[in-house]
Amino acid sequence: MTEFLPHEKGFHVSWDQIHRDSRALAWRLDGHGPDDGAWKAVVAITRGGMAPAMIVARELDIRTVDTISVKSYDNQDRTEAVVLKSPDAAMMGDGSGILVVDDLVDSGKTLELVRSLYPKAHFATVYAKPSGRPQVDTFITEVSQDTWIFFPWDMALQYVQPYRGKD
Repeated sequence: MTEFLPHEKGFHVSWDQIHRDSRALAWRLDGHGPDDGAWKAVVAITRGGMAPAMIVARELDIRTVDTISVKSYDNQDRTEAVVLKSPDAAMMGDGSGILVVDDLVDSGKTLELVRSLYPKAHFATVYAKPSGRPQVDTFITEVSQDTWIFFPWDMALQYVQPYRGKD
């Protein structure tokens, strides 16, 4: 019987794929903002939401971009979500017209915390797992709860031994 390696239940996302999927997210959001279809600002949930938020902001020609820093993981271990840095309070208000972007919603705890602060914001992620879906207004791809997504900013190219033995 073959033992599976940790990455074999993973979903590997390349830079090209995250770019395509983030553009698809922008297209899905285009024209759905509250100001005649426009959004007031994009807020990226750091760190994973920064690349998708930048792409969405570019595609939708949104010039006001800010971040909210939330820590909910310690390496791969989930912890209590806590805000480390908030976006501009005057801009945010209750979240009306604000597009909050993250790479992934997993358990939903991070988005639940941010939504409690900005209840009228629109929450968009590139990828979603079933447990977190209720916290997301718009997403592109759903993956199973037990899938680990490997993002390109977490990876490095390196040698991998062939499946059947050595070279």
